[in-house]
Amino acid sequence: MWIVFNPTAGAARRRRLERAAALLPSARIVETGAPGDATRLAARAAAEGARVVVAAGGDGTIAEVAAGLAGSGAALGILPFGTANVLARELGLPLDAGGAARVIAAGRRGLLHPGLARDAAGNARLFVQMLGVGLDAAVVHALPPGLKRRLGALAYVVQTLRLLPRHPFAPLRLRADGGPWEECAALLVMKGRLYAGPFVVAPEARAGMEGFVLVLQRRGGAGAALLAGAALPLSLLPR
Repeated sequence: MWIVFNPTAGAARRRRLERAAALLPSARIVETGAPGDATRLAARAAAEGARVVVAAGGDGTIAEVAAGLAGSGAALGILPFGTANVLARELGLPLDAGGAARVIAAGRRGLLHPGLARDAAGNARLFVQMLGVGLDAAVVHALPPGLKRRLGALAYVVQTLRLLPRHPFAPLRLRADGGPWEECAALLVMKGRLYAGPFVVAPEARAGMEGFVLVLQRRGGAGAALLAGAALPLSLLPR
């Protein structure tokens, strides 16, 4: 067993790792230092015969480790050390280090059907919970790491309010399952029910199912985005 650890959150995250590692004494711990490291380390672990490769970090680290394991025989383990921990919540995993480690030690298994996105140049990115196109992607892309460390999940709200006045809401065109072309202002491709933590966006989606649920924002503009943001914590967005 390998544990791929993202140490960017500092001493608190390292203490959580120590608590988890005490329950997984045979695990080899390797640390990431830059984006993409988790994918490379996970692929190396699988190539060297690791049967379980644990992502110790947030949802971004989990997605990178999953990408490194795709096509191998290794299983993905999760120690949810991130800000939102959406996939861990989706799967009903404990959010404390000890509880998550005990699930891994017990060998509890489940099935994920990841998604694969390709850009115009043919570059591929695997995702296990959701893919955002439009405002969601712009917020995550531009989020300063320091702001996230200081404010946690609130940093996404602050960054959204910063971007809203100048976000172009360029029209997006999509076609699903060979159907007609449609336009929208923003899109979430959901592999599970949850978004941004515990908030339900796609109640009919399940992590283990094949296919996706598409959540479209039909109208562009800051007003529609603010309305969606207000509906999210009230569980009203699916309606």
